Amino acid sequence: MTTDETRWGILYCPKHKGRKTRKHREKMLYILSEKGVDYDLVQSESPQSVHRLMNMLINNGYKTIVIVGDDTTLCDAVNCLMETSKEIRDSISLGIIPNGHMNDFSKFWGLREGNLQKSIDTIKNHRTRKVDLGCIKYTNGNSTPCKKYFINCVNIGLIADIVDLHNRTQSLLGSHTLSFLASAVILIFHRMEYRMSFKINAETIDRKIVNACIGSGPGYGQTPNAVPYNGLLDISVVYNTELLQLFEGLWLLLTGRFLNHKSVHPYRTKMAKFSSVSHAKVGIDGRLIETPEREFSVTVEKEIINLIVP
Repeated sequence: MTTDETRWGILYCPKHKGRKTRKHREKMLYILSEKGVDYDLVQSESPQSVHRLMNMLINNGYKTIVIVGDDTTLCDAVNCLMETSKEIRDSISLGIIPNGHMNDFSKFWGLREGNLQKSIDTIKNHRTRKVDLGCIKYTNGNSTPCKKYFINCVNIGLIADIVDLHNRTQSLLGSHTLSFLASAVILIFHRMEYRMSFKINAETIDRKIVNACIGSGPGYGQTPNAVPYNGLLDISVVYNTELLQLFEGLWLLLTGRFLNHKSVHPYRTKMAKFSSVSHAKVGIDGRLIETPEREFSVTVEKEIINLIVP
């Protein structure tokens, strides 16, 4: 089956359950109708369904695919798109309507959650730009080679631990923000540090690390100078610090001055090669993956997908 190339395929990923989602969706559909947009909408019921629904939109010939979701959802959709041929990938443009807890990538382009008018106008104007994707290549526990793409960042260490604990405690605390902060405080007092060995440019680092963030985008404040169109990765490495310095680091992270912390060491490169990360957890755009079993690399693929931008 093929569809009209001007018709949007919308993949809607709810942020909440129940009334809030219904009101948000109704408002979005009203604006789309008001602006005369032709579209078909599918709604995901779980993170696992994003891949299936994205494949369905691609296979049915939609050339404008709109992701209504957060960075993790967009990352899932991008990984699905990257499984297609270059010819198909080059024919598709991705639009974003931010709707979730982590929307750093859309914020980078000036798209804010709640401003449905601007997001929809941006997609309707259809100004596209080729953007970069980060790529991590590793071997999983079954000795299977894996490749995953990211739009924002890879975290190895403390931040991935926080995401893991947050995912397990959110249902208990209810609030996303409260759960994230509680997870951060708990793990800080546990003083999570990992022996890591990796190479950036000509420098080899082999020591205890609190967290390494590798960003092709803003990295949730950890790689604030990264841009997804220069073919480079920004890396921030946090060495082991005193407890008060960790609290200072969290404050600087929340206020957009993370690189000012004396324990943060920034780098810029095309590739980082890791030979060991101990048993540190690894997260990609807010989703955990298996800790690589052997050596792995993080690179960037320049101008690889079409993004609709303001």
